[in-house]
Amino acid sequence: MAAGWLRHLAGDTVEVRSAGSAPAETINPAAVEAMREVGIDITDQTPRLLAYDTVEASDVVITMGCGDVCPAFPGKRYEDWQLDDPAGKGVEAVRPIRDEIRTRIETLLADLLSTTP
Repeated sequence: MAAGWLRHLAGDTVEVRSAGSAPAETINPAAVEAMREVGIDITDQTPRLLAYDTVEASDVVITMGCGDVCPAFPGKRYEDWQLDDPAGKGVEAVRPIRDEIRTRIETLLADLLSTTP
């Protein structure tokens, strides 16, 4: 959902990479539905395992409970967002998570765009 929001709100201004430390086989159907409700289609996304080169090539790394499993490189900006995991939840429970992610993405994007030369 975070990658969907960032792509939607940032357009071409930010390169978005999305991966997880223990990705599911498929995207959570409740997350797909919750994002569809706000006009964002994430059905073309595929869960991927987070690779070292993905982190190494990124300027900002947002994690969601990744902990020590995620690779860390000096000089990168890291934020760990403590959010409820939408896995196994219905769309009613996923909506507030979706909305919290949007708020955090808007804050992140405003910060990134204000510090870009």
